[in-house]
Amino acid sequence: MVNEFSYCPRLFFLEWVQARFEDNPDTVEGRYQHRAVDREAGRAPLPDDGDLASARSVMLSSTRLGLVARVDLIEGIEGGVRPVDTKRGSPPDTPERSWEPERVQLCVQALLLREAGYQCTEGVLYFAEARRRVAVVFDDELVARTEGLLGELREIAGRDLPPPPLVDSPKCPRCSLVGICLPDETNTLAARSDRPPRRLLPRDPQARPMYVTDQGTTVGHREGRVEVSRHGEAVQSVRMIDVSQLNILGNVQVTSQLMRQLFSREVPVLWFSYGGWFQGIAEGLPSKHVELRRRQVSTAHQGGLSIARAMVEGKIRNSRTLLRRNSRVRDDSVLASLKSLAEQAATCSSTSSLLGLEGTAARLYFGGLPSMFREELRLPGAAFSFEGRNRRPPLDPVNCLLSYTYGLLVKDLTAVALSVGFDPYLGFYHRPRFGRPALALDLAEEFRPLVAESTVLSLVNNGEVRASHFVVRAGGVTLTAEGRKSVIGGYERRLDTEVRHPTFGYKVTYRRVLEVQARVLGAHVLGEIPDYVPFMTR
Repeated sequence: MVNEFSYCPRLFFLEWVQARFEDNPDTVEGRYQHRAVDREAGRAPLPDDGDLASARSVMLSSTRLGLVARVDLIEGIEGGVRPVDTKRGSPPDTPERSWEPERVQLCVQALLLREAGYQCTEGVLYFAEARRRVAVVFDDELVARTEGLLGELREIAGRDLPPPPLVDSPKCPRCSLVGICLPDETNTLAARSDRPPRRLLPRDPQARPMYVTDQGTTVGHREGRVEVSRHGEAVQSVRMIDVSQLNILGNVQVTSQLMRQLFSREVPVLWFSYGGWFQGIAEGLPSKHVELRRRQVSTAHQGGLSIARAMVEGKIRNSRTLLRRNSRVRDDSVLASLKSLAEQAATCSSTSSLLGLEGTAARLYFGGLPSMFREELRLPGAAFSFEGRNRRPPLDPVNCLLSYTYGLLVKDLTAVALSVGFDPYLGFYHRPRFGRPALALDLAEEFRPLVAESTVLSLVNNGEVRASHFVVRAGGVTLTAEGRKSVIGGYERRLDTEVRHPTFGYKVTYRRVLEVQARVLGAHVLGEIPDYVPFMTR
């Protein structure tokens, strides 16, 4: 971790103190280049017990120094030993033919070798791609620099919060934790930088959620693939690296072997009722981000009104935008009222008043929602009610679709909240209640119009859902199995849609925006930025 601290103190804090990590191509390639030196080989006797010729993957530690390190290779040379550290790539074009973090890391290994009684005055950096060795001399200047960094490292490790991100640094784009750190976004919202944020977020991974809806099937693991079978016969097989979530609807079995494999890859498994009610989630070990959860509890206990105001304002403004863009009959008075309600929400003085403003806005918005559907729309059940939402059970097809897409959105934000380190059941706007993921519902507010309701509009107006996709019983409307598949497909396509982020200016998919907003909320809760800024399209 001394290497990481020398490179970026915030990177060290995120990885070492908060135990947060993400792979990127560089880290994966680095592990591949280390595959040989990570295998222990050769004897490593102490100086008084014999000569050390060559030893690989040697663990060293010192209580006095407070250090532990695994040395890739120790070579015996005349008068002592030298550590060899393997690096991917080629030597940089610098006078030392290496970067400071690499030299500091090697110097730590030298200090541990000296502590063990070996003579060690030089080391080697081996660059695997170029197959070149670069000598590093452990002079007084490098030793002093290393010891100074160790002192700073220990001081920062004892803090509750990470150091601020680097400002406009060329180090950030290749960092594997850039999607967690959000350096430019955090600096912009904290007013530490006037420059527009760079698009540093890693591209959306190829992996996508997998949904299993066929009743009576079993989902298992076979040779690196997720396999769905019925009576022992495979009916579907997907590469495990292509799965970001496993969603189980109804009576589907999941094997323990597959669960272990998914947990090791930080892939959650989510369960739904046959009708689509989100019922539970399973994942590996919980996030180690204790400080975020501690501050979440403290902020929620104090009320979290400023966060709630921002979320409701975002929801109302996004609802107004959807209505303005899609309504066949434009009603300027409704749009003006929604704008006024959003402005009032931004300065509201109490949660109860905020609830009233949101309710008024919802009545206006849902009153205009039917005007966004095709006039020739003919679906079973009652016509869409001008009174707005109804549920449990939905009394018309549109409310049925809304309920289903809301459930999909909340399950995704529950998974996002857990991955960031939040407790998804403790919210700032929605009050905690048994079994209700209040924080996921909070985060969903600004995305209901943009993701869920937009999906429903697209499905209905494009004819992707038909009368045959619904079942009407005792006045209630539910989706058939084929109907659910159509809705899931439309919802996932909406998440893959790119949009320009209104605050940061770069293009990003809605799927990634869900995570960005959760991390922005985390930065505010931790005190890194002054306000939570909702996602609002123009």
